[in-house]
Formats: sequence, C-alpha cells, structure tokens
Amino acid sequence: MKKYSVKLSPSRLSGCVTAPPSKSISHRALICAALAEGVSVIKNLAFSQDILATIDTLRAIGTEIEEIGADCVKVRGISGKPKALSPLCCRESGSTLRFLIPICLLSAEKFELTGSEKLLSRPLGIYSELFGDRYRGVDKKSLTLSAGEPISAGEYRVAGNVSSQFITGLLFALPLCEGDSKIVVEGNFESASYVDLTLDTLAKFGIKVKKENNIFYIKGGQNYLPANVAIEGDASNAAFFEAVNFIGGDVKVLGLNPDSLQGDMAFKKHFCTLKAASHDPIDLSDCPDLAPVLFTVAAFCGGGAFTHTDRLRLKESDRIESMKCELGKFGAEIQVFDGLDGGTVKVLPSELHAPSSPLDSHNDHRVAMALAILCTRFGGVIEGAESVSKSMPDFFEKLEALGAEIKGENTNE
Repeated sequence: MKKYSVKLSPSRLSGCVTAPPSKSISHRALICAALAEGVSVIKNLAFSQDILATIDTLRAIGTEIEEIGADCVKVRGISGKPKALSPLCCRESGSTLRFLIPICLLSAEKFELTGSEKLLSRPLGIYSELFGDRYRGVDKKSLTLSAGEPISAGEYRVAGNVSSQFITGLLFALPLCEGDSKIVVEGNFESASYVDLTLDTLAKFGIKVKKENNIFYIKGGQNYLPANVAIEGDASNAAFFEAVNFIGGDVKVLGLNPDSLQGDMAFKKHFCTLKAASHDPIDLSDCPDLAPVLFTVAAFCGGGAFTHTDRLRLKESDRIESMKCELGKFGAEIQVFDGLDGGTVKVLPSELHAPSSPLDSHNDHRVAMALAILCTRFGGVIEGAESVSKSMPDFFEKLEALGAEIKGENTNE
C-alpha cells in the first residue's frame, strides 16, 4: 500500500455528509451469508481494507462472492461447511481473524490464517484455551489450526473483559454443531452491544439464540438461511464528522439508524458531556472505538475523564500512548492511571495550538481520523494518513467536500 502524508490547513467545515456503512455489521452479514445455503445479497457495503479481508477469507473457505454494483455483493454460501482452499489473509482486521477461527474449526481440515505482525500480536489466548488441541499457535506471520476433530457443542466460558469478538466467533459456529451449547460470559461484559449486533444479524439469517443476562443458549443443528440485507450507517465513523460541530464547524450527519444497536451511537451524548465541561467520567467499556475522537474533543473543550480504558492498549495501536503523544503536540496534557476503574485517562484543560511537529497516525485509522478533525481547526501534517483505508478509504475526500483544505503527498511504496 502506498504511504502518504496529508497537510491540512485551518478551515471551517460545513455541509452534509452521509455516514459510511457500518463495518461491524458488514463483517457479520457477510459471514452469515457465507454460512448459509443459497444466495444472499448484501447492499450498501463499503470496501474498506477490513471488509476486503473478510471477503478474501470467506472466498478462501469456499464462498462465492460476486460484486454486482459499486456497493453490493451476491454471496453463494457454503452451507456451514468450510474448506481449506488457501491461506486466510486477514490483513490487519481483528474482527476477521477472531470471527473466522471458530468457523474454520467446523471442519476437520488444517487451516492457516495470516495477517500483519501487529494483528497476530493482539490477544488470542481465549481461543488457545478453548481449542488447545487444534490451536497450534502463532508466529509473526501466521496462525495454524491443525487437522483434527471439529468444534463440538458444549459449555464455553469466556472472559468478558478482553474482546467481545471471541463471543461473536463462537456464536457464528455453535448453531451448526450437533447438540446444544451454552456460552457463559465471566466477569465484566465489555462491548456487549457488539454481541447484540451479532444476535440481530444472526436472526436475519434464521439463527436463534436465547440470551439471559450474560449467558447465551444456542440450539444445535440449525441452518443459516439466505437473506437480503442493507447495511446501516456506521456510528463509529460518523462520530468523526459529528465531532466537527464541537470544534467550530457546522456539519449534518445523515444515514444513521436512530434505533441502531450500535454502542457507538452514544457519541453525541458523550460530546455534549464534554462540551458542558461536566466532571462526570465517560465509561468507554461499551464504546472503546470512540476513544480517540472523544479524547480529541475533550482536549478542545477543556478536558474530560474516561474510565475502562485499559483495553485501548490492545487496538491497532496503543491508543492511549498514541493519543497522548499526538495531542501533546497540540499542547494537550493527558494523565493515565492504568488499572483504576479498568483504566482511567484524564485529558486536562489546556491551551491548544498548531502542532509543534508532524503528527503520526501510528498506523491506526481512528488515530489518523481524530487528528485530522483537530487539524481542520489548527492545521497540521499527518504522516501515515493511508491508515484510514482500514475503515474509511474516502475519509479525506469526505472532509474536502465539507470544505477542508487538504494536500497529500506520497512518501514511498
């Protein structure tokens, strides 16, 4: 991928922007369609790097996926029977990797999943504990699932404070097993709203799961049914454009479902809390992906406090250190207290200014986009701007359409 930097000049943004399709729901709809018997159609799809990773891996296990429009695909499913046709290239997509592991284990074949070194260094220990007899470990370039007995029905206990993606991965696979299963989420259940998205998508494809508190009951022997699904707008990415309104712009964000189950729909409420200079801490346990843009708005609006932040160190970058470093170039001061209330970050009241040196995306799409929003007010250069392609390849084009002055420069191949 070509690397490039962007230079943003101070400018006032205004106008309307349509939220891109939800990346979280897109992953889930594509996977459910792949597991079905028959043909499904997925509409309003954006081909970000993460979604391309899921499409590639689904093709690698036998799914036929055909693009039938600029934002639409036709999916012919594998009837819940994955085949090890080629290595599954997950690129840098944690969702793809964690969702596909239990699905691969529906087969007795050997599978190889590949991805970036950073992706394969992210926590996967839960699967090692659950599937130790077939989970043969990770090196810097790949993960191997050895040939052996397929995943079986039963009771699975999963820690709720690492990633809800492990729970979703199990929810995809267990309905296809013979016999009933139960998933027990132990401890604090963080990012629970993402599992609600999974349950909602499963239901659209005919799969029934009963949830009682933090326990999921899954009937075995179910079949995924084909469906036609239109992907709703992405709250996580819409938040960056809504943030413009809290640093002096006037932008209307269209295309969001007001009844959405996405936990990141809380973005506007949290922005208002920060603008009101409330001393109430914002709990990030159900919306960790909002952290970079919330830290940015907090820095502009006079400070803010955030709890349940420890998991931010396990994202595409260590988002606590990334944002502390980059916002510091604008003059912001951030205090970090690991372990306190699941980790606490305090953005202190500071006088902001144009950044003192070029900004670094840390190869993290959400860091790059959060910094870009602040640069529309103060100006600045962002290196590693290509990272936005992970979730929103046209992010800078959308900013330009709102009036941002942006110049880009390729740095190397």
